[in-house]
Amino acid sequence: MTDEPIIRFHGAAGTVTGSCQLVEFGGSKILVDCGLFQGSKTEKELNYRRFPFEPNQIDAVILTHAHIDHSGLLPKLARLGYEGPIFATPATVDLCTVMLPDSAHIQESEVEQLNRRNLHRGRHPVTPIYTARDAAAAITLLRPVQLGAWQQAVEGIRFRFWNAGHLLGSASIEMEIGDPVSPLRVLFSGDIGPRHKLLQFDATAPTGWDYVVCESTYGDVEREAVTDDQRRGILRAEVKAATHPNGALIIPSFAVERTQELLTDLVHLMETGAIEKSPIIIDSPLATRASEIFQKHARELENGDLLARALRARNVRFTETTEQSKAIDNIRGFHIVIAASGMCEAGRIRHRLKNWLWRDEGTVLLVGYQAAGTLGRILEDGASAVRIQGEDIRVRARIRKLDIYSGHADAAELAGWVQARQPIRNGVFLVHGEEDALAGLTQRLSAFLPEDRLIKPRLDAAYRLGLQGALAISEAPPPRIDPSRTGRRDWHNEFQSLVLDLQDELAKAADDKARGVVIRKLRRALLEDA
Repeated sequence: MTDEPIIRFHGAAGTVTGSCQLVEFGGSKILVDCGLFQGSKTEKELNYRRFPFEPNQIDAVILTHAHIDHSGLLPKLARLGYEGPIFATPATVDLCTVMLPDSAHIQESEVEQLNRRNLHRGRHPVTPIYTARDAAAAITLLRPVQLGAWQQAVEGIRFRFWNAGHLLGSASIEMEIGDPVSPLRVLFSGDIGPRHKLLQFDATAPTGWDYVVCESTYGDVEREAVTDDQRRGILRAEVKAATHPNGALIIPSFAVERTQELLTDLVHLMETGAIEKSPIIIDSPLATRASEIFQKHARELENGDLLARALRARNVRFTETTEQSKAIDNIRGFHIVIAASGMCEAGRIRHRLKNWLWRDEGTVLLVGYQAAGTLGRILEDGASAVRIQGEDIRVRARIRKLDIYSGHADAAELAGWVQARQPIRNGVFLVHGEEDALAGLTQRLSAFLPEDRLIKPRLDAAYRLGLQGALAISEAPPPRIDPSRTGRRDWHNEFQSLVLDLQDELAKAADDKARGVVIRKLRRALLEDA
């Protein structure tokens, strides 16, 4: 090969969300994923900025799976002129047909609410990242490709999908670049699922690579292996502890896969008498539509029969309309609500939290990864108060966390997956992880791979994929934001925390005079730093 490919990391680099890699070769440009940034406001602002490439110059998109942090900017890509194919597995195509319009609806409704507040504050209105029309345009570009079937992306690049075990339709991407006789071989892991996942078969892929791009979400975490019975036993204990005559168990959950897994186990526990039968409300139109797709693909799922049975259970209710969602507040007696989003950043979960966080009878059960700066992470870290849609809410509910439903492999499983892909001749790029996770996985992989071949790219970094190793491209454009500001709390989080701490101090003060002292101290501190 005389023309060496270039790879650029335009998302999920030093952070967990916004997955997007650009591969350039022979005049062609291919995106692997085009995901929405979540987390702190600093990172989410990237969703509104220009892409670091021209959308109408992209020749093809290959999508690992339907989660919004991997697919969520496809409508924006289409709005700005992209008209090429978006290759994905058939199940991913089906899921995107409901997830992308749902994401667009969230963009539009969030901006509508924000603009109402901005009008009252005398601020300029903002526009959504994209609209339902843009999502519809992106859906027309989706092209299904079966697992294991070779597909030509552009001249000189072909690929095929392998099961990643993370989500219905999720895939790793085997890519061959250049000379068909001796191509450069690159593997994109996508998100790798844990072993023994309830609805997914274990991840698989071939061996022998020039480069591997590997996720590292839980690169510093090792979980105890649990059987199906042990997992259900742990969930049973949480439900029993949360049960209160006037209470509710609120579960923020990704609408796709996590919701279906939880529902399957909850119904199984109730049908076997392990916990008392209680109403289970799936408060998410997206989860409702996604569940229909899961039923359509039940034969592709492990334990698909158990899921189908749970979806038919008489004590399970799905809400569709806003009125049906609001009516949940009128339920008397203990009940369980599963609502999106999983990191508490959008959707109906925020209304559920506003209604229950301040109550001693409520329990919030976090069942997935909470990215730095998200409301879910702030609750996980033990905040005594939070701000939701401009309102300050005291946290009196029990905040609990389970990691047994994670859709991601842990550190040992990721290292095992990489080791099983050997030989890896030239390098492993570690993406989709925060700083501690990247460091943890690097340490594990260095046990069997040279550490100088373990690369942790920062946002917008670029590398030339040579036959002897990756070479960083120094003339690459500067990153859109300082890499040190990704994957962590930002000043918006700190400001909200400061406001809540100040309110605490004022509330504890004995009288107006004492409150005046607190305010004067703060003003003096501000003047001293000026």
